[in-house]
Amino acid sequence: MPFNEELVASLRAALAANPDNPHLHKHLGDILMAGEDLLGAEQEYRLALKLSPQDLGIKLALAEAFLKQEKHSASLVLVEDLLAEPNPSAQAHLLSAHLMARKGDIGRATHHYLKAREIQPGLQDPDLESRIPFFEPPDPPQSQVPELPAPPGIDLSQLSFFQLAAESELERVPAQSFPEEPGFLPLEKPDLGFADVGGMSQVKEEIELKIIHPLKHPELYAAYGKSAGGGILMYGPPGCGKTHLARATAGEVNASFLAVGINDILDMWMGQSERNLHQIFEQARASTPCVLFFDEVDALGASRSDMRQSAGRHLINQFLLELDGIQARNEGVLILAATNAPWHLDPAFRRPGRFDRILFVPPPDQESREAILKLILSGKPTEGIDYTTLAKKSEGLSGADLKALVDRAVEMRLREAIKSGSPAPLRQKDLLQALKQTRSTVQEWLTSARNYALYANQSGFYDDVLHYLKL
Repeated sequence: MPFNEELVASLRAALAANPDNPHLHKHLGDILMAGEDLLGAEQEYRLALKLSPQDLGIKLALAEAFLKQEKHSASLVLVEDLLAEPNPSAQAHLLSAHLMARKGDIGRATHHYLKAREIQPGLQDPDLESRIPFFEPPDPPQSQVPELPAPPGIDLSQLSFFQLAAESELERVPAQSFPEEPGFLPLEKPDLGFADVGGMSQVKEEIELKIIHPLKHPELYAAYGKSAGGGILMYGPPGCGKTHLARATAGEVNASFLAVGINDILDMWMGQSERNLHQIFEQARASTPCVLFFDEVDALGASRSDMRQSAGRHLINQFLLELDGIQARNEGVLILAATNAPWHLDPAFRRPGRFDRILFVPPPDQESREAILKLILSGKPTEGIDYTTLAKKSEGLSGADLKALVDRAVEMRLREAIKSGSPAPLRQKDLLQALKQTRSTVQEWLTSARNYALYANQSGFYDDVLHYLKL
């Protein structure tokens, strides 16, 4: 499609009158792509995909725009979605072949190229074939086949065998990852839900009200002018399941999950941290519904009054801007954050529309400890386990502490199994013995939280901590 400035101008005029038409955005993107305006094409495809998230043609076009800009990770996310369809197109396999070839996975590149040619007979891609060593075009005229010396140690007559072997080995080849472009992180599709999270019933109820119900019943929330999206901040001692709960939330609503750590954002160059943060939000907006999870958020959103350098304040301002959705809407982006030190978080994050649900995730109570122990021990050989007694005796332990307890008991049984030559199930006495060696890791946190709750709680932020400590 030749580049036509008049056509571009007319399409932009049409979009000004009808901005919610995904087909117009796609058409404009195609023209810009043909004119090598790759960034402009990407922007139009993103807008089109936001308006029509299930359109495979738009996904394919955006994946190609990413590939041409060498944004390999972003392209791969879309291509994997396309290949998961019941009948993937030849173009989806072709794009996957290009991506695999660029990261040196020749086996998968060959597999997807052959699959594309099978779906679309006559398809040829000389650029791709040049990246696949020893690829033989099918059935060329004999006179056009050059006589080439065989590569050392390779019998060219066995080439078809190598291709078949590569295909048969695909499932055994470990996936390789591209160097991540800033702002493009691996998307997950968690296969766990709330049933896989022991206890925390009150926290689950809050998340259901804020995140899950708006996605499952959008018409009810729309009637009250509420949209799906928003933020929840979870705070509490380490090892009590905040990250696990965030993944389960994504699995509960079949949403993408994007886990963000401080190393994914912070950069030594001026302004790059803000750009990284913006691109991560953009990735979440392009992958809705998406649970965007920030771990150790206090490291990114520390109180500006405590900062001596302006760089940290700029990053916090950018974070607040992204949460407010001023430059781009956050509908369908479900933002969860976790912190062990809420007292270091800038108060601006707690304003309505940002992290307007603040949830205390305490150490598990007896009922929760019993549920957690059952989950940890499921699938392991056990005999005569009294979960109620174990839960009573393990008061003050976090979920991580309980996992360490079981690990110690397993190690003791393994030592015995090595000596005897046969495995034996875990017993109650093994777990009780391991319990004597397990110390709570939450007491230090509770001491700090108690001081803040008693002496720095003017806004009532730590009332849940006071309630938990019975103060």
